[in-house]
Amino acid sequence: MTMARCTFAQPADRGFTLVEVLVALGIMATLAVMGWQGIEGIVRTRDASQARLDHTLRLGTVLAQWEQDLASLQETDAVPALSYDGKTLRLTRRTDDGVQLVAWSLTSATGVAQTDTGNSQWTRWAGPSVNGSVALQDSWLRSQLLQGNDPGLLRTLDGVSQLQLYCFRGNAWSNCQSSGNVVAASPPASGASGVPAGTRTVLPSGLRLVLTFAGGSGHDGTLTRDVAFGPQPQ
Repeated sequence: MTMARCTFAQPADRGFTLVEVLVALGIMATLAVMGWQGIEGIVRTRDASQARLDHTLRLGTVLAQWEQDLASLQETDAVPALSYDGKTLRLTRRTDDGVQLVAWSLTSATGVAQTDTGNSQWTRWAGPSVNGSVALQDSWLRSQLLQGNDPGLLRTLDGVSQLQLYCFRGNAWSNCQSSGNVVAASPPASGASGVPAGTRTVLPSGLRLVLTFAGGSGHDGTLTRDVAFGPQPQ
C-alpha cells in the first residue's frame, strides 16, 4: 500500500500594497500636523504670557514713578506745584539738587497732546533740577512746547485710550481742572504762566488717576490709582 506524500508550500513574502502605504502616510501626516499644532499652541501661550508679564512689569514701574513724583511734590512761589489743563499734568518735585518740573501727558504717536485715542502714548517729561524761580519758570514754559522728541521725554505706556484725573477736595472727588482754593503767597509770586501775582493754589488732599486701555494693548479695561498727599515741607 502506497501512502501519498503531502507537502505544504511556504507562503511567499508579501509586501505592503500601495493603498496600505498611502493610509500609513496619511495617518503619520495627521499625527505630525496635530503634534505641530500642539507645539505651536504651547509657543503662542508662552509668548502671550511673557508679553503680558512684560506689560505688567512695565505698568508697575510706570505707576511707581507716578507715585514717587506725587510723593515728592514741592510748592514754590514761581509756578503751581500741581496743575492739570485736561491734556498735561505738570508738577514740581523736590530733588537732591533743587526743584524739578515734571509733565505727564497723553500724546499720539506724532507727539500731539490728546486725551481720547486708541493709539496713544502716556509720556513723562522731566526738566532739569533748578534752584531759582526764573529757571523753574523757563522749565514750565518749555513743558508747554514739547514736540515729542525732546530731551528728557520718556514714552512710558502705549495703548492708553483715555486718561482722567480727579482731585480730592472738601471730602469729595472733583475734576482737577476746576479751580482749587486760592490763598495769599509769601513772598509774592511772580505771576508767571497765568498764576495771579501774590497768590497760590492750595494742593488737594489726593489725586485719582483713571487709565482706560485700548484693545490689544496688553492691558484690560480700566485702572484706577489713588495717591494721598502728606504734609508739604515748608
